[in-house]
Amino acid sequence: MKRLFGILFLLLQFSSATTERAPNILWIVAEDLSPFFGCYGDTVNQGHTPTVDQLAAQGVLFNCAYAVSPVCSSSRSALITGVMHTRTGTHQHRSSRTVDGEIVPEILRINLPMGMKTIPELMREQGYFTFNSGKDDYNFHYDRRELYDVGTKEDYIAGMNGWQGNKAKNWKSYTKDVWSAREDKRQPWFGQIQIDGGKGDRRYLEASDFIADDAVELPPYFPSTPALRHAWSVHFNNARGSDVRISEILEQLEADGEMDNIVIFFFSDHGHNTSLRHKQFCYEGGMRVPLIIKGEHAAIPSGQVVNDLVTLLDVGATTLALAGAELPDHLDGQNLFGHEYTPADYVIGARDRCDYTIDRIRTVRSDRYRYIRNYYLDRPLMQPGYRDDRPPSMDMRRLFEAGELTEYQAEHWFGLRPREELYDVTADPHQIYNLAYLPDFEAVLLRHREVLENWINDTDDQGQYSESDVQLRATYDLWKDRDIFKNANVNPEYSLFHEASGK
Repeated sequence: MKRLFGILFLLLQFSSATTERAPNILWIVAEDLSPFFGCYGDTVNQGHTPTVDQLAAQGVLFNCAYAVSPVCSSSRSALITGVMHTRTGTHQHRSSRTVDGEIVPEILRINLPMGMKTIPELMREQGYFTFNSGKDDYNFHYDRRELYDVGTKEDYIAGMNGWQGNKAKNWKSYTKDVWSAREDKRQPWFGQIQIDGGKGDRRYLEASDFIADDAVELPPYFPSTPALRHAWSVHFNNARGSDVRISEILEQLEADGEMDNIVIFFFSDHGHNTSLRHKQFCYEGGMRVPLIIKGEHAAIPSGQVVNDLVTLLDVGATTLALAGAELPDHLDGQNLFGHEYTPADYVIGARDRCDYTIDRIRTVRSDRYRYIRNYYLDRPLMQPGYRDDRPPSMDMRRLFEAGELTEYQAEHWFGLRPREELYDVTADPHQIYNLAYLPDFEAVLLRHREVLENWINDTDDQGQYSESDVQLRATYDLWKDRDIFKNANVNPEYSLFHEASGK
């Protein structure tokens, strides 16, 4: 009798699964945005992010979600493939690029491994209409028309162009070339909508909604200057503006009758960029991101907070699973709502060259600790970078030269970097106290070090190998007209190109 009931239960389950419509799936992707929202316990923005807070209340909030890279293009290359960027050779920021408007030549193209398809391509094979109304920013060669149904010859050309060229025709629109562009309104759709996030969503705020520069406390690794106080407050305002932007997208979905059978993912590509140490670096500020999934799908609970360690690699796997697709073996993520889901003990992050600044950093995050391994110890955090002409960077250098930084700040920003860093993120959320060289934490250090070394070997981390001269020369060519390489402290790897150019 028990066996009969079991068979009947399975038949009912199968019947339910086969009659359920494939859900529409939307990724709302914010640029450079940390989880400064009320639903994440942020006291500054408590009550000021109602749309995101409601999205979390009606869906699943992942409290410990992380990017795998703290910079756009490598993070997005991993996101769109579901594969760690260090496995596919897409780990160097803005690689496989030229100047804007110039077709990338064969010699610079990075191709994905044979047979590896992106998440949009796999969704199309599942019968989905696909679109991306934002930027791609993928560090590999592709035909945009194979990923997205909405596209023209111009979009294809854009996908082959240089570092500013791989954007949709209707950049960041949620009314043009989105779900409404499909001919058959019964066809399920998968789409990506870009919002500015930390790069400027504050412009959607009313003047009365702005938080003042002196209303938030700076972290202790920053000196208190007007520029740094402003940079820090800007991100809280950007989060508030993102909330407004998301409310507009949801209203448009409702107006178009698209809210009945939809799963919405909201996340950012990495942490915020409005002050130093976060974007492009492997501390919590650069790696931790918001991730909320809400939908009327049977697999997705309502009002749940998940404290498991997850990464953006899981977004692709979960998307495919919700669409009913078979998950390829090459995926590095897992279906967050699957029966075989297993909470991760550790998640890995990796930073390599960013713009023209050559670096290599690897990180391991466990439930309590963040371990960081630095490979260029003689290159300080304030080595030359793309933000050097911005007021926060100028303030840091001015105060350092005047001897007005605290001992910690001077050493942290301008001193030799430690080979290893270990922080108790629970007790030390700002990651100030490096525990790596304290005897009491030797066992913790060794455990995290072993996890990283095993991962490097098991995945053949491509960051172990020097970037080719061809790619470095292309990077040099992207930046050479800005007189950056006149700085004697710029990475010596470019010296040969600089001398050859006669500048």
